[in-house]
Formats: sequence, C-alpha cells, structure tokens
Amino acid sequence: MRPTPPSFSRADFGPDFVWGAATAAYQIEGAHQTDGRGPSIWDTFTHGPAWSRARENGDIACDFYHRYESDLQVLREMGFRAFRFSISWSRIFPEGTGRINEAGLAFYDQLIDTCLRLGIEPWVTLYHWDLPQALEAKGGWTNRAVIRWFSEFVDCCTKAFGHKVKHWMVMNEPLVFTAGGYFAGIHAPGRRGPWNFLPAVHHVAICQGEGGRIVRRNVPNARIGTTLFCAPIDPHTPAPRDVRAAARIDALGNRLFIEPSLGLGYPVQEAPLLKQILTKYAKLGDLQRATFDFDFIGLQNYFRLVVRHDWFTPYVWAREVKPRQRRVAEITAMDWEVYPEGLYRVIRQFSQYEKVRDIVITENGAAFPDRLQDGRVHDPQRVNYYQQYLQQVLRAKREGFRVSGYFAWSLMDNFEWAEGYRPRFGLVYVDYPTQQRIIKASGHWFRDFLSA
Repeated sequence: MRPTPPSFSRADFGPDFVWGAATAAYQIEGAHQTDGRGPSIWDTFTHGPAWSRARENGDIACDFYHRYESDLQVLREMGFRAFRFSISWSRIFPEGTGRINEAGLAFYDQLIDTCLRLGIEPWVTLYHWDLPQALEAKGGWTNRAVIRWFSEFVDCCTKAFGHKVKHWMVMNEPLVFTAGGYFAGIHAPGRRGPWNFLPAVHHVAICQGEGGRIVRRNVPNARIGTTLFCAPIDPHTPAPRDVRAAARIDALGNRLFIEPSLGLGYPVQEAPLLKQILTKYAKLGDLQRATFDFDFIGLQNYFRLVVRHDWFTPYVWAREVKPRQRRVAEITAMDWEVYPEGLYRVIRQFSQYEKVRDIVITENGAAFPDRLQDGRVHDPQRVNYYQQYLQQVLRAKREGFRVSGYFAWSLMDNFEWAEGYRPRFGLVYVDYPTQQRIIKASGHWFRDFLSA
C-alpha cells in the first residue's frame, strides 16, 4: 500500500496553527516506584487478579522517566514544536494529598525546562486517568471529597510550573475514565454500575470547573482547556427507536461533560439516567461550580459510533453496531472504523456551542500492525490515515470553524490501557525489550510535511 501524496501543505493551516504530539504519564513514564512515587489505580489494577494481560503493565512502559531528553530530541526531529504530556498525581502526592514529593516536582520541572530549551512548547494535562490508589481506597471519584483533593493537586502543579507553562488542560476524556472505570469496570479501578458512575460523573464535572478556576487564579495569562472524547453518532436505521438510541448515546458520549462546563446542565431530556445525579448527588450551587469559561476545548476523535436500540442493555437501551458487522472499508488494530469525515463532523458539532471559542484536536491517531523490518517500520496505512484526517481539519478551518491546533496520538508506542502493549499508535516504534526508538515512516512523513 503506497500513501497518496496530500493535496495540502502546512502553510494551508496558517502560521499560528499548533502542531504537536501527545502522551500520558502512566502510558510512557515507567519508574513506578522511583523517587518516591506512590501507586496509582492503574498500578493496582494491572497487578490485580482480575487483570487479563499477564505481566503487562506500566511499571517500565517506555522508560520515559529516564529517557525524556532523547525522546524530546526525536519529537523535535519530526518537526513538532508542542508536546502534550500529563502529570502523574501520585508522583507529586504519593498519598494523594498532604505530603508533597519534591523529587516528583523536580522531574517535571526538568522535563519542562528541557522542552523550553529545545524550542518545544509544553502543554500540560493535569489529570490523565491515574488517580492515586490512596484516594481510591477512600472512594476515589465517587467520594465528594475528591473535589478538595483534586483542587489541592491543581493548586500545587500550577504554582510550581505556571511561570513556565502557559497551556493547561484540566481533564483528559472524563467520559472514558468514568464509564470505563466506574460503570463497565474495564479500566481502573474496575468498578461497575450506575451507583458508581453517576457520582463519579458529577464530581468530575465539578472538578473540571474548579480546576479551570484554580489555573486561572494561579496562572493569569494561561490558555486553559479540557479534553473530551467525541464521536459522530449515527442511527443504524431510520427507525424512530434507533434515532432515539443515537440521541441517548450522543447525550452520554458527546454532551455529558461539555454542557455542564458551558452552564447548560446535564442533558437529562435525552438521557433520563442522568436525572439521578440531580436528585441523589447534586447540592445547591454544584452546577455553577461545574461551569467554567475555557479558552479552548480539546477534541479527541478516533472512530464513529453507529447504534441501534437494544432492550438488553440496561440504562442506555442502545448498542453499537460493530464496524465488522457493517463491513466498513478499513478497520484499525483496535477494531475501530477509519472514518475521516468523523473528525470534521465533531468539529462542526462542538462549534455550534456559542461559548466554545476555540477547538484544538488534542488527540487523533491510529494503531496498525506495525512490523520492524531491516531496522525500519513501513506504515503506509498510518500515513494515509493522518493525511485523510488532516484534510478534514483543513476542511473545517476553510469553512470558518475555529480550530487552532492538532496533536498526533501518540509520540511513541506505549502501554495502551486495557489493551496492553499490542496496539501500536506511535509515530516512533518502541522495541520494549531494548527500549530502542525507531522513527516510523509516518514520523518521517510528519517531518517532511512540517518542514516544507
């Protein structure tokens, strides 16, 4: 398969468009017991008896903790000038709150300094799924005290790094870590049921707003955002019950966290399950606390969802029609449909909100079955993927939608959560036994594209 030459250039996106690559602390750092770091829920989850992928965890991962300088050199070699990374909460607060680990602060201070020395702008995500296990033992996101715990963490990070870091994201995909970790049980901490999911959603929504206010207070000139999973949602058939099912999934999948932040409350009309938040968990003033005027919204799109009504799926009464069942043209190693127009559709959908002033694509990418041959990784499918999706970003910009940046997921192959190390999303191939880095053909494509 030979990549098709793109019909656009970097210049088409404008001189101020931000180009970067994204990562997450637990997925790349390793050093899980180094320099005073405490355990996170993913350490516990991946070492627990229910974990299905034997010996796969983030204990070592990509060893970024010890290799960050050379990895940033590779990022720069590919032409990127922005780096999105997250701060490990348990590396800063080993017990989740209280005692600060100075060695953890020092690591991120050095990482940020290295970025700046190399001409790379640091974009910091405050929470990317790795809650300290000490806080999960107290109820985690289902405990209302998490609002205070999270505020302490944000306050510490912004006071420590705010004089150097101007781009901040409060949350990473809150839908995924609340639904995956507190409803379906497939992600850490492995809890199930709406009685875990609903309070977690509410507390996260409040933390999203409170976190934004703390960043604004401590870093007055910061550019503040939050990142959201999003997907275009289509009904399987025009039947009214399939259309209603699609509306419910859109409310839960696309609207659940953006609308409270905009002061619109929860989309209870389309998703009646959410009414329980208001009757059981919300207190006076909570919806105001969840509101914050973000400078940008980070959108993260990987696939489209086609859904149909299903009586056997409690609470949502809808089920995804899998891509293989729909016989789509191309599927990634994650069994996700390659659907480039979906990125355009979510940009258009979120741009309809009056208070969304700017959009940054903070994650987009694909896993394919990469193979190392003769010291190289030829990944034409990924090259075509990026070209097709960037074409849709450019389409949105040309139609007047406000999109100011794009972060490829991911800088390098890494620990892909519940999927372990099998899926490879990186622009850089990681040989895990030796920790050797090899820039893939897709990374070379970005180098040529961004240097043109």
